Amino acid sequence: MSAPVPNPPSSAAIFAGFFSVGIIGFGGVLPLTRRLIVEQRRWMTAAEFTDLLALCQFLPGGNVINLSVAVGFRFRGLVGAVAGFSGLMAAPVAIVIVLGLCYGQFAHEPAVQRGFAGLAAAAAGLIVAMALKIAAPVRRDVPMAGLAAATFIAIALLRVPMLLAIVVMAPLGIALAWRRQR
Repeated sequence: MSAPVPNPPSSAAIFAGFFSVGIIGFGGVLPLTRRLIVEQRRWMTAAEFTDLLALCQFLPGGNVINLSVAVGFRFRGLVGAVAGFSGLMAAPVAIVIVLGLCYGQFAHEPAVQRGFAGLAAAAAGLIVAMALKIAAPVRRDVPMAGLAAATFIAIALLRVPMLLAIVVMAPLGIALAWRRQR
């Protein structure tokens, strides 16, 4: 799947990297995580990141949380997994607690309600931007791009339950990738 990284990151670097993602990208960390891992630190290639993210999306739990554990484990085993998870979660947990206390006091204010509407629009934009970046490695692979489009149509437009889509589409994707490797 992947070539060894010449100088694998230390557990401290994994913690620091995911901490920076957690504090800067509060609410939309997937694009920042990809930038950190693929573009800035070059811990993985874009294709490796997409493959690992696909696995993490298949697993229960939050995608980026799973990704922080998987990246940490890949480079430093259990200690790296704990470092990645702890780094990612430390700042957001503290911020959520403080914001929850504040929101309880000011949720009825129109300015707060408008602020949350603006945050929702920004989050939607981040999701679209990340989808386009994640699709880049399969963009020129017509069968894989077709499978991605079919999966999107099934879930977003036809409202096929996510579990059913995974049960059908994941084996198809694995079969396509396996045939391509032969």
